[in-house]
Amino acid sequence: MAAIVTLTFNPAIDGACEAATVHPTHKVRTSNERYDPGGGGINVARVLQRLGSDVCAWYLAGGATGSVLDELLDRDDIKRRAFTIADHTRISHAVYETSTGREYRFVPEGPHVEGPEWQACLAALDDIACDWLVISGSLPRGMPPDAAVPFARAARNKGASVVVDSSGPALAALIEAGGLFLIKPSRGELDTLAGRPLRDMADMSGFARSLIRAGKVDHVAVTLGHEGAVLVSAEQDLFYPAIDVPVKSAVGAGDSFLAGMLHVLAQAKPVDAAFHMGVAAGTAAVLTPGTDLCWPEDIHRILDGMVAESRG
Repeated sequence: MAAIVTLTFNPAIDGACEAATVHPTHKVRTSNERYDPGGGGINVARVLQRLGSDVCAWYLAGGATGSVLDELLDRDDIKRRAFTIADHTRISHAVYETSTGREYRFVPEGPHVEGPEWQACLAALDDIACDWLVISGSLPRGMPPDAAVPFARAARNKGASVVVDSSGPALAALIEAGGLFLIKPSRGELDTLAGRPLRDMADMSGFARSLIRAGKVDHVAVTLGHEGAVLVSAEQDLFYPAIDVPVKSAVGAGDSFLAGMLHVLAQAKPVDAAFHMGVAAGTAAVLTPGTDLCWPEDIHRILDGMVAESRG
């Protein structure tokens, strides 16, 4: 199985808990607290590790909270390579309100990263040996919008396929540089890239195909939340509607989707099989509370149901 490296510039310690009611001023008593290593690429690595893929999480971390993140990754037996920064790794929090079923997610902007700190990570790519590089999550303060471009270029020069799940100017810069194997924006992120609201599936597909024709990317997978997901390649468009399951938390659903796809792609299987695995993994993620992400038994059960449905 091909080796995968995930790269997370702005990781987090993800806290989650439950409360009967979230209200202002007075104390909100919580229960079922849990803490997990988080941030886009780290979430992808957690799911890939559960699925049995050969994966290593690269990330920037620092301060007192940086050591906590390291410990959480060790707890989950995630192979890792940390690059030290001076500022503190961020702590995010999700609160599930049991009386309404609403989820409140608090996501701080994160640390300020100096040039030599993130450039040390770039220099380390000279020693990288992987078949896939996944650049996932936001850029922290201090990193310019195009900072991830040389990472993608260095990985491609060493023969790795580059997958991107980011947003805003960072995603736009990576696409403009071109040569990406796969991007996974949400519908809102795709609208931002297009510079206008994309009206429907045909409009989304048309814009995605324009990126493919321009040589910017080979495949565009768009997660649509409660509507499902779509994959656009030069040869085909695939759509799968959302699967009706009880939702406990939406945290990490997109990261789980991407991990499901990568697990299959790393086995050199067709992209349509990877897409269906992604849909199953993203669906499985919402079954778990807080920051727990998805588990293989749920993924395979959902995937079996999808296969049975397609056979009618």
